[in-house]
Amino acid sequence: MLNRKSILKLSDGTTFSGWQFGAGCPAEGEVVFSTSMVGYPESLTDPSYQGQILCVCYPLVGNYGIPEPQFSPDGICLNFESEDIHVRGLVISDYSQRYSHHDAVRSLSSWMESRGIPGICGVDTRALTHLLREKSGMDAMILPEGSESCEKPGPHPVAQVSCKSVLRYGSGHKRVVLVDCGVKHNILRCLVKRGIEVVRVPWDYDYTKLDYDGLFISNGPGDPRECGLTISHLRKSLEEDRPVFGVCLGSQLMALAAGASTYRMPYGHRSHNQPVRMSGSRSCFITSQNHGYAVDTSSLPPGWEEAFVNLNDGTNEGIRHIRKPFMATQFHPEASGGPVDTEFLFDEFFARL
Repeated sequence: MLNRKSILKLSDGTTFSGWQFGAGCPAEGEVVFSTSMVGYPESLTDPSYQGQILCVCYPLVGNYGIPEPQFSPDGICLNFESEDIHVRGLVISDYSQRYSHHDAVRSLSSWMESRGIPGICGVDTRALTHLLREKSGMDAMILPEGSESCEKPGPHPVAQVSCKSVLRYGSGHKRVVLVDCGVKHNILRCLVKRGIEVVRVPWDYDYTKLDYDGLFISNGPGDPRECGLTISHLRKSLEEDRPVFGVCLGSQLMALAAGASTYRMPYGHRSHNQPVRMSGSRSCFITSQNHGYAVDTSSLPPGWEEAFVNLNDGTNEGIRHIRKPFMATQFHPEASGGPVDTEFLFDEFFARL
């Protein structure tokens, strides 16, 4: 039963009243919205949401519960995007208290409660989304009845979500070093199933002396400019000719390493339905996205060009080198759950190895 009141309080003083589910503790962080219609287990476990309060625009959440986590023999999570929940809190319109799915073993609320993550339902998420579109970069607090303050998110979100040691997955004739800035596990699944040996290293690890055929820079949370060590190592890699592929934060880091600049977007792109066009062609794809920063294409140095562009607002969706095998996408070609329009980019990366 939802019988405890809760409040969502924004940094501009706006408040939304609702009901508490999940953990009964308060939470604070940047509040962002996602327009995805499915995939709340994947969204909550996406490391790119580290430290943020997520507002899900789709009105019905919790109706298919939460499955039991499953792992491959080498430790890749098969039905979540990481081993744990990374959002600070969840804001929804309607929480479905009765779930039904053949894989479900528990409710969304009990899962969140076990991880200490609060939720608030009964919120007018359309009004909240409209407000967030008008005022960018807003912080918020979820305050269940009786609470007054909460612990603020920790510093350097990439350091919080990156692995702490070198990990290995899969096997094959080609080896790829994956720089983990908060990697979604479907990226690991997409690489391994193509017969690639993946060496996953922490975000600040100096991989430049390792033996590898290609380099992958993962997604992750926060401002890319805070990843100075990653940028420094990547700058050395761009002096070579080994293939490099970046996704989301990885695209921004590649741009910074090449000498370009990035900027914070008004409210970011977080959805499964963003139309993207491949530059120099009429090919258009529907993509999944989760980012709050973008590359300033006017700052790209000679030898680099825009690879994809967003058809909604014209922002950059990827870059590539004109001669060398370097490419990055702002969207997620490994999207889970869906769309899978652009997973072929993993095949192109594999062909370059």
